[in-house]
Amino acid sequence: MAGAILAVSLGLGAGSAKSEPKIDITRGRVEALPIAITRFVGDAENEKQIGRDVARVVSADLERSGLFKPIDPQAFIQTLSSLQVQPRFSDWRVISAQALVNGAAKIQPDGRLKVEFRLWDVFAEKQMVGLAYFTTPQSWRRVAHIIADAIYKRITGEEGYFDTRIVYVAERGPRLRRVKRLAIMDYDGENPRFLTNDRNLVLTPRFSPTTQEITYLSYVNNKPRVYILDIDTLQQEVLGDFPGMTFAPRFSPDGNQVIMSLATDGNSDIYTMDLRTRRVKRLTSHSAIDTAPSYSPDAQYVVFESDRGGSQQLYVMSRDGGNVKRISFGKGRYATPVWSPRGDLIAFTKLHRGSFYIGIMRTDGAGERLLTESFLVEGPTWAPNGRVLMFFRQTPADDQGRGATTRLYSIDITGYNEREHITPMDASDPAWSPLIP
Repeated sequence: MAGAILAVSLGLGAGSAKSEPKIDITRGRVEALPIAITRFVGDAENEKQIGRDVARVVSADLERSGLFKPIDPQAFIQTLSSLQVQPRFSDWRVISAQALVNGAAKIQPDGRLKVEFRLWDVFAEKQMVGLAYFTTPQSWRRVAHIIADAIYKRITGEEGYFDTRIVYVAERGPRLRRVKRLAIMDYDGENPRFLTNDRNLVLTPRFSPTTQEITYLSYVNNKPRVYILDIDTLQQEVLGDFPGMTFAPRFSPDGNQVIMSLATDGNSDIYTMDLRTRRVKRLTSHSAIDTAPSYSPDAQYVVFESDRGGSQQLYVMSRDGGNVKRISFGKGRYATPVWSPRGDLIAFTKLHRGSFYIGIMRTDGAGERLLTESFLVEGPTWAPNGRVLMFFRQTPADDQGRGATTRLYSIDITGYNEREHITPMDASDPAWSPLIP
């Protein structure tokens, strides 16, 4: 992720709003928009290679969203050289393209890489957006994600989510002697690397709002504690010297606090710690198990799970622990709630009649919708635009304990476009970063 990225507008204005291709992603299943993404041109061989790579990643990002249908380049009629002067829109209409992307990659005299692109409305014959980015040549992949985000936003009206990372638990070994390490990767599975060694079990990693730090649970010397890890330096510190087990940590929206569960004498309640003063505040005091807290985006409320009503259900309380209200009333048990970055929905895991589900509901509990079902699905995490969820799915083992796998998947909030995110080994407990600053 090294290298600052400078964006510059290429001008030319935008097309008519009446004729621009638009995707309404608030509806249910939508028809994917046909889009032509040409190879980004370059002069030198390394520029040509970067141009091919950038176009490939942009195309893959948009296709993976389920909202765009990149057209096979073999169908293109207009040559790349003439396209750099002006699109012949009739050539693109005949292959049913509604939008067109072209661009160029050029190494500057000072060694920086310049990548520019233009998004065209084929039917209005107008440019919708044009931008140039300056960065290091090694950052070409991140520039490609940023370009895909810009195209996504221009056509859908929503922020993109491609320039992000995923932290997760990488797993290997037999089920009873599982080795678990923290790992991080680009949202599309590229650039994976480990953040911790395999000496201590780790669980439930969560990003800070700055994407620079991660909080997680680790069993060091068989003692479960919440830790904070700096992604770049890999420096870690334990979060307080509590007498009992601390677990299920999450950052507050401003990154200044961590909210978590503390178990003492067999009972779990929810606490916060101010990272600046190390002051600890208790939010719940109940004989039941209160855990898995998650802040609303404005930090005014907290959703959590509790069995205080006799079964595992979801509750919402104010940030100081008052005004506790149950919000889940469907059949089954509810767990791992997480508030959407948009503030409008809460995602959760549900167990009912031996099956697991990933679902969403409004913040008052209304409008419950189950998105996917399996032998075991768990751990939903939101993309920063609040339109896509990632989770992990485990398959059952055979009688000898063989064949079980744990993989990461994403699905949009309409319940369509479920996709596996490939990892080098088994993976669980994903956490989606905010957009990278």
